[in-house]
Amino acid sequence: MTLLEKITDLNDLILQGKALDAFEKYYHEEVVMQENENQPTIGKEANRKRELDFFSAITEFRGAKPLHVTVGEGVTMVQWLYDYTHKDWGIRNYKQVSVQQWRNGQIIKEQFFYGN
Repeated sequence: MTLLEKITDLNDLILQGKALDAFEKYYHEEVVMQENENQPTIGKEANRKRELDFFSAITEFRGAKPLHVTVGEGVTMVQWLYDYTHKDWGIRNYKQVSVQQWRNGQIIKEQFFYGN
């Protein structure tokens, strides 16, 4: 599969409500994930817990939509539009850019950029 096919499949899984399946399929065991410039979370196990905590805190999900997808050499970028309610953060409706760096067909680093 090309990177475009992989990121498209990953996005489709997210849209089907299967974000954790996408995580298991496409994320490397040594993945580093980072929100803006916050401290990164290192390793698949720690990031799996972070993902589970995030999804379990969503009280109402109204939608998500990938607006733009870009593919380069070993990197993909997706601009998302999200709309949900989080138990701690309240109503969230925003755009986010996710940048994925790939190694051996899996994401080794992902950083999320968004405004507060």
